[in-house]
Amino acid sequence: MRFCTYQLSGEPRLGIVAGQSVVDLRTLARRRRLPAVPETMVDLIAEVPLLELRALAREAEAWASARREVVPLSRARLLAPIPRPRKNIMCMGRNYTAHARETGNVPPEVPVFFTKPPTAVVGPEAPVRHHAVTQQLDYEVELVAVIGRRGSNIRPERALDYVFGYTVMNDVTARDLQERHAQWFKGKSLDTFAPLGPWIVHRSAIPDPQQLRLSMRVNGEVRQQSTTANMIFSVAQLIAVLSAGMTLEPGDLLATGTPEGVAKGMKPPKWLQPGDVMEAEVEGIGVLRNRVVAPQ
Repeated sequence: MRFCTYQLSGEPRLGIVAGQSVVDLRTLARRRRLPAVPETMVDLIAEVPLLELRALAREAEAWASARREVVPLSRARLLAPIPRPRKNIMCMGRNYTAHARETGNVPPEVPVFFTKPPTAVVGPEAPVRHHAVTQQLDYEVELVAVIGRRGSNIRPERALDYVFGYTVMNDVTARDLQERHAQWFKGKSLDTFAPLGPWIVHRSAIPDPQQLRLSMRVNGEVRQQSTTANMIFSVAQLIAVLSAGMTLEPGDLLATGTPEGVAKGMKPPKWLQPGDVMEAEVEGIGVLRNRVVAPQ
């Protein structure tokens, strides 16, 4: 099951991606006399039971096969699956040993968390702005876990039960700002610095998030290529540590870190420039494509 947010007649709509088509969930529920569907992805995650989601997915597949009131995926304007998260995106730093070392750091002994604000989020194909305030623009492909249930003090062996699904994020970073301010928030939080998408794949389709290949291509050149098996802390461990004494809620986003191959780790660094096309890909989810544009 692939759930997306797309734009129709100027407004965001919820859809299911069925094959090469997008099926509008509200239209599908109304025409098939199914229970009403919420208007936002966060509400869908929080309110719609799994059995109803599966029923919607089956109906969407049938509609797509019959070509009934669908939007071809090639023509759909996809937005970020959650265009405006209710909270900051929670992120993990240095979660791959080779990446920690390529940036001159020691692999952490405990998870290192930081956040990115909702204002940084953009969707697939949206431009990423090369703000004039930075001269060292970098990319980072990451697997993102989307929380599906409210919980705190979650045990590692139960942690994946709290995941609704998974998506992809490009943790765009201004390295010079990151170093200048001696912390990560500012350099990772400029507008357009959190491309997200192209959709959310339900966790039932990804039974083991630690067995996924991920890669980043810039102008077709492979810059990052690894597997989530190389994470220092697994998705389940990150959820357990993060939820200790802290409540996680449906729709919360947890980015799980990036592997080696970032521009900062190259000699000399290959910083992003206006016109560059980034393609962040995670196996089983899809490709998140964005172009760097000059500052306004």
